[in-house]
Amino acid sequence: MSRERLDVVIIGAGLSGIGTAWHLEDKCPGTRFEILESRDAMGGTWDLFRYPGIRSDSDMFTLGYNFRPWREGKAIADGPAILDYIHDTARESGIDEKIRYQHELLAADWSTPEACWTLTVRDHANNRTLTIECGFLLICAGYYAYARGHTPEFPAQEQFTGQIIHPQHWPENLDYSGKRVVVIGSGATAVTLVPSMAPETEHITMLQRSPTYMIAMPDWDWIANVLRWILPAQIAYDLTRWKNIWRQWFIYRRTRKSPRRFREFLLRRARKALGPDCDFETHFVPSYEPWDQRLCLVPNADFFESVRAGRATVVTGQIERFTRTGILLQSGEELPADIIITATGLELQSLGGVSYSVDGRQVRFSETLSYKSVMFSDVPNLISTFGYINASWTLKSDLTAEYACRLLNHMRDIDALQCVPRLRAEDRNMPKHEWIRDFTSGYIRRGLPLLPRQGDQAPWMNTQNYLADRKTLLRDPVQDDVLEFSSASGRPAMVNPQGARVPAKTVANQRASSSTR
Repeated sequence: MSRERLDVVIIGAGLSGIGTAWHLEDKCPGTRFEILESRDAMGGTWDLFRYPGIRSDSDMFTLGYNFRPWREGKAIADGPAILDYIHDTARESGIDEKIRYQHELLAADWSTPEACWTLTVRDHANNRTLTIECGFLLICAGYYAYARGHTPEFPAQEQFTGQIIHPQHWPENLDYSGKRVVVIGSGATAVTLVPSMAPETEHITMLQRSPTYMIAMPDWDWIANVLRWILPAQIAYDLTRWKNIWRQWFIYRRTRKSPRRFREFLLRRARKALGPDCDFETHFVPSYEPWDQRLCLVPNADFFESVRAGRATVVTGQIERFTRTGILLQSGEELPADIIITATGLELQSLGGVSYSVDGRQVRFSETLSYKSVMFSDVPNLISTFGYINASWTLKSDLTAEYACRLLNHMRDIDALQCVPRLRAEDRNMPKHEWIRDFTSGYIRRGLPLLPRQGDQAPWMNTQNYLADRKTLLRDPVQDDVLEFSSASGRPAMVNPQGARVPAKTVANQRASSSTR
């Protein structure tokens, strides 16, 4: 089994992994790093999902990287355009040459005496297992299992004679023209599939247990397009990005402070778009408050138009069982189908779903506390990217990557090879809460037992607040009374009381010297 040593390893070559690599090259020049990607292509979510109409549900001025302007005309972009954006970013910066495809991380084991992670990696292309050592591990593997989507076991589903498809595993060249299609689910995937497939199907039905909040918006941003005409690309992009960040923050705050008023606003707009012939109360009035679950974006009101025109139908009810020719509901109604699509969500996993240990002790992340929402108590030299549930994913991944660079540079400057968050005396008895609070979406609720916990005081909180995180991760001092820094021998790193940097050898030189022992 071969063995090699790197400064940093990034897990995952999706949107987060490519962005993190860019920040490393920009802010930590000379760092020896590589990206391990278990699949045979970069892009993560945007390469994996191939169902009709796949698109972002966030605007590309906040889903895009902070360092690379989004130049396309549409603010709400389709999957292929986002994938091209990721590919172009990797190619133009040379990051594509640092990706090892079909390299799956199986286990990560930290050694305090050696101050390194030992990674057990399966090279599927060459049918071998190898070992990679690294000083720091950056997990950019997303939050759900790529191998499977969440599919409940429906009674008698084996009796159905048509096709059953999960959007996460969309078959290539699926022919649904002239077919009767039932989409089970009412989240973002279902709301995307229905209007995309409707023109070619005989009829398409969205079957939901309960309604979801939907908001129609144009897929273009006229302010962004005007700014691009009159300003340099990066300046126009930054201004649009901040406009949209403040808009997202304002809307979210309004929903939390005045949920009833915002609920009325959403329902009024949806009712107008659907017209008077819709059974609105049954199919489009949720039982929960806005942002207890993520809002479903309807670009250009396409979903509403499909329902209003009669090309698509919404049915609300409980499944009794599958039949040979469709789905029987508890109400006694049967929905005929040639194809059933189970848009029933994702299976969450924690930090790539692999095994971690520290000095021989297995790490159970559900028993750790989140430090600044990017590190974990008693787990050294590891940062994980987990985006926002109430804003664009990349807003958090950019912040996380920039914080990782600040931390790596600080460790270099103070001669430290290890940093680990430790609970202070005053932290040990504080209340512990779920990683994400007040959010009721099924995929999050199912996955919470796997995720770390959060406290009720800084720096142990997962705020889900970009503006607060921007201060915490980019402006607050890296050195605090929670992060414990030490050298390879376990001795505390040299930091004076004022936190001034102490001249030191580079991390690369330290590791080179320790690896010859």
